[in-house]
Amino acid sequence: MLPSVDELGSPKQPRIQHSLRSESSNSLASTRPILGQPRLQRTKPIIWCAAILCLIFSLLLIFFGIATLILYLAMKPKNPTFDIPNASLNVVYFDSPQYLNGEFTLVANFSNPNRRIGVRFESLNIELFYSERLVSSQKVKPFTQKPRETRLQSVNLISSLVFLPQDVGVKLQRQVENNRINYNARGTFKVRFNIGLIHLSYWLNTICQIEMTSPPTGILVARQCITSRSR
Repeated sequence: MLPSVDELGSPKQPRIQHSLRSESSNSLASTRPILGQPRLQRTKPIIWCAAILCLIFSLLLIFFGIATLILYLAMKPKNPTFDIPNASLNVVYFDSPQYLNGEFTLVANFSNPNRRIGVRFESLNIELFYSERLVSSQKVKPFTQKPRETRLQSVNLISSLVFLPQDVGVKLQRQVENNRINYNARGTFKVRFNIGLIHLSYWLNTICQIEMTSPPTGILVARQCITSRSR
């Protein structure tokens, strides 16, 4: 018996539906990347202007930095100096064999040897030592010096009941009797230079060996001062 028309056409419908689905899925797959691609946007003029300004500013900083470095190397700033041109020893006595009282006045000379650079002195502290023992200290107010300027500063150092070991006290008393007393004065200070964009600051230490006559009219007999840069 021959098959009917319906029976012959029925197996073909799933194949047609399957092909239609595959074509539709392929068309969707092909259109998805196109729909997902980002659109190209033009950069706003204000962003270009900001970028150009930043570039110009960076170039100016580099230029001024190089110019300041050349200026620094050309000037070669020198270290300021500290000296003690004059001093007086007014009082030295012991309340007991180990407790010292005294009054020592020195004239500190701060000099800026640079011809074109000013300098500022900060955190100044002057200490007086006898036989490596601290007997007095005094701070000095900050100040600024112009190029090639010198400043004289009177510093009064008072010792009140300062403990000294017995051997050190005996040594001091003998030097007072012999009319020759040896002290060490130490100056510590911070210096600051401004050279264009460069702000340079560092610490300096000065050690002065001082020889005085005995009080009450003790005067400066000899001195030697050495200034060095702190590490």
